[in-house]
Amino acid sequence: MTVCLDSWAVLAWLDGEQPAMDRIEQVLRDRPLMSWVNVVEVYYRVERDHGRGEADTVLAGMRKSFALDLPGTSLMIETGRLKSAMPIALADCFAIATAKSHGVTLLTGDPEILDREVPCAVEDLRVS
Repeated sequence: MTVCLDSWAVLAWLDGEQPAMDRIEQVLRDRPLMSWVNVVEVYYRVERDHGRGEADTVLAGMRKSFALDLPGTSLMIETGRLKSAMPIALADCFAIATAKSHGVTLLTGDPEILDREVPCAVEDLRVS
């Protein structure tokens, strides 16, 4: 596993947004890491926009293609510390904490993350 994905990255990939889609396709062979919290965010967005059947299909694909990380107590505390220091979404804090704890780069196009200094390496999926 060489990178971590947030929900922005996966939703952009699912929507076929370039250049994010091509970059995600490149990292799929290495089974990218993703927090279960971000998986849940993708699931609810897909269900809201396309229905439960599509959300279940997407979830099955994520379980097969990604290394899914269920946060333990120390990661949840680290996430709480990040959230207290930065006015960004809680799910974004989970993505950052997950990437940091595994020492991998977070792939995202989310301005909330990209416009801040965060404690992990970040790659902007909006640019090629």
